[in-house]
Amino acid sequence: MRNAYIKSTGSFAPDRVLPNKYFNELLGEDVDTWLVENLNIHERHWCNENESTSFLCVQAANRALVNAKLNPEEIDLIIVSTDTPEYISPSTASVVQYKLGAKNAGTFDINTACSGFVTALDVASKYIRSDESYNNILVIGAYAMSKYLDMTDKKTVTLFADGAGAVVVSPTNNSQRGFLASKLYTEGQYHDWMGIYAGGTFQPTTKEVLEQKGQLLKFARKFPKEINPVMWTKMIREITQRLNLTPEKIDHYFFTQLNINSIHETLDNLGIEHERAHTIMDHYGYTGSACIPMALDDAEQKGKLKEGDVVAFIGSGGGLAFASAIFRL
Repeated sequence: MRNAYIKSTGSFAPDRVLPNKYFNELLGEDVDTWLVENLNIHERHWCNENESTSFLCVQAANRALVNAKLNPEEIDLIIVSTDTPEYISPSTASVVQYKLGAKNAGTFDINTACSGFVTALDVASKYIRSDESYNNILVIGAYAMSKYLDMTDKKTVTLFADGAGAVVVSPTNNSQRGFLASKLYTEGQYHDWMGIYAGGTFQPTTKEVLEQKGQLLKFARKFPKEINPVMWTKMIREITQRLNLTPEKIDHYFFTQLNINSIHETLDNLGIEHERAHTIMDHYGYTGSACIPMALDDAEQKGKLKEGDVVAFIGSGGGLAFASAIFRL
């Protein structure tokens, strides 16, 4: 059976680096201690004024293409996952297609917030498995949330960062390699707890909205701290059971890179050593839909991955949307 596998990875972060001490000075209090102890965030990268989401996407995509030994013209489809798009319309993917010179590629965006990359990877895999006209699909998770931050709000300005990660998904005739299973799940009752709520049809951007900072990221309510570990544990157990695997058979876990304690709690629930979850938030902060492919590429560049390894991707984000997928490299 034709299956989809991850052919290559690539990632990019802007060159502007902000250490935690920057926010100590900005906010007039020690936020560094809490960030390090609770989230393992030491620094993050933000876009410069002339950099946007499509710029991040193109840099990561070019690296993935080089690693796949492909030209842009060989890409059949580009899927961009982001909730910080280049425009409300048209799609960010169409901008990326033009800037890459991927003239033969179709395009569309996916927005399931920070679970978007895993969702897009799931979609790309099913294109490959079901339609032989798709042979190389570029999947990109990108985040330029610094553009939407309230510089006076310590709950958001200290956490979020910018970056992009990309993978090329291609076909294989080895049914034991590549995509194995996936699961998407949403707790929609949380849709209005965190997000960027202005700019769409519910609250169009007006002068008054801009004056009230309504176009910026907002935590409307505090999420239950146990929600990610509970949902991640449940999804991993469910998806591994479907494959007649145990969580111990997963070689590498790639989680949404926001809270190190949530990752460790999930692994403790599963009886898995913490080292199996590769993390990058110490240097990159929280890069939303980009964080999982960025972590995957970082692990690849550090020689941690090998062909035949079983990897689990577990993402969660506003909505609340959750996505999981298991691949054999």
